[in-house]
Amino acid sequence: MSPATAPPAAREDYPHRTAIPTRWKDNDVYGHVNNVEYYAFFDTVINEYLIRVGGLDIHAGEVIGLCAESHCAYTAALAFPDTVDACLRVGRLGRSSVTYELALFRAGDEAPAATGWFVHVFVDRESRRPVAAMPPALRAALQALEVPAP
Repeated sequence: MSPATAPPAAREDYPHRTAIPTRWKDNDVYGHVNNVEYYAFFDTVINEYLIRVGGLDIHAGEVIGLCAESHCAYTAALAFPDTVDACLRVGRLGRSSVTYELALFRAGDEAPAATGWFVHVFVDRESRRPVAAMPPALRAALQALEVPAP
């Protein structure tokens, strides 16, 4: 089962969670958080974890992560001033790539407002070619978020 068809999961199914407050500017003219902001929430929870736990140096490190694919399925609206619980796990960990599985919950809600996936390919900063292997600290941080395959 691909992440796109997997049933929505509970917060407890995600080993890492970050609370992200919405901002007034996140709302669109329809009175809810615009769809592009959901991707920003995905980016935030992923990169917060990679920097804080995985030791990824986004400014001067030899290895950087580039987005190769992303997907978001919207199931409920978020709106300012909601706080979003952004939940993260690793569905697949390759040699130089990782597939994150994500869910966004409105604080206090049991069902996710959105679920999705995001694929990072770790590349050499200069050549932009995939690395032979991820740095050990980064791989260890991602392994800590791995979930068993269904």
